Amino acid sequence: MFWQRAWYRHGVDFRLWLLLPLHWVFCGLSAVRRWLYRIGLLAVYRAPVPVIVVGNISVGGTGKTPVTEALIQWLISQGLQPAIISRGYGGRGPFPQLVTATSSATAVGDEPKLLASRTQVPLVVGANRQQAIALLLKQHPEVSVIVSDDGLQHYALARDIEVVVVDGQRGFGNGWRLPLGPLREPLSRLQHVDFIVQNGESASPKLASAQQPFWRFDLRPDGWRRVNQAQGTQTEPVTLEPGDYAAVAGIGNPQRFFDTVTATLAAEATIRVVETKAFADHHPFSAADFAQFNALTGVLMTEKDAAKCQSFAPDHWYYLPVSAQFETEFWQQFANQLQTKQKLHESARSTYGG
Repeated sequence: MFWQRAWYRHGVDFRLWLLLPLHWVFCGLSAVRRWLYRIGLLAVYRAPVPVIVVGNISVGGTGKTPVTEALIQWLISQGLQPAIISRGYGGRGPFPQLVTATSSATAVGDEPKLLASRTQVPLVVGANRQQAIALLLKQHPEVSVIVSDDGLQHYALARDIEVVVVDGQRGFGNGWRLPLGPLREPLSRLQHVDFIVQNGESASPKLASAQQPFWRFDLRPDGWRRVNQAQGTQTEPVTLEPGDYAAVAGIGNPQRFFDTVTATLAAEATIRVVETKAFADHHPFSAADFAQFNALTGVLMTEKDAAKCQSFAPDHWYYLPVSAQFETEFWQQFANQLQTKQKLHESARSTYGG
């Protein structure tokens, strides 16, 4: 949590300067690695179907998972048969692994478990994206387009469309690369991606100074659900009982969730959030983490955290699903880009008899 606070303060925390040597090592290794892929000394795998990468250039939550879900739902609406690959961060494996309704978040990771429940499309987790795609297409040869949840810096995988998600609230922090700041890649990387999508309004001058066009999206809450019920769009919202609640979050930007809870419950005079607690991103929750809240009416959490708490949650724990809402013009531009890439794949198959 210290890193998050230090990265997003104005200027660079003086304690971070002790990490300057590591910063230069990180920058140097990143540049060499990408150069080796660019000149072909490191192999790049190209899938037989278009690949869309949804990622970010900074560490921490930006809204990447809701964007991935929104893309999947849009692709389905266009008559395509999408699937998802993900690293499965936080999962214990074995990898690669097909995520099903019975998969545990402990094995496959919290975000893949959430996406599988919400989208109901084939999803494979594994750090080796080529192996993940091979398993995916073996099990589901009907798949016509693949969305990679994260993987912007995974240059071993060729991609047809890159979508970078930016947190408009926090922007790029102090603007420095790891470990002095939250950036995995320099801001100049944004000049080479296909789409920049921004979560909410911008409060960061560095975001405005990037001088790159971007599309805004907003996260729309979709009613409270019980944590101990099956996740997915088929579950029905419930009404919270009056009383005192705790809000917890183990995501990259917990404050965004706490602000959303406050806004959602603003008109509910009988429902009070009397305590908030932030955990580290991808925190492996257990029942012991919530013992301090036993005297309260209930606990409120994110849908991603609920994926890890479903097996031991009582009836008075609730999560709040959210959906990314884009303007129509974004989808029109995205459709144009995807159609171009689909034609290139079709041409390649015709040329090589694939």
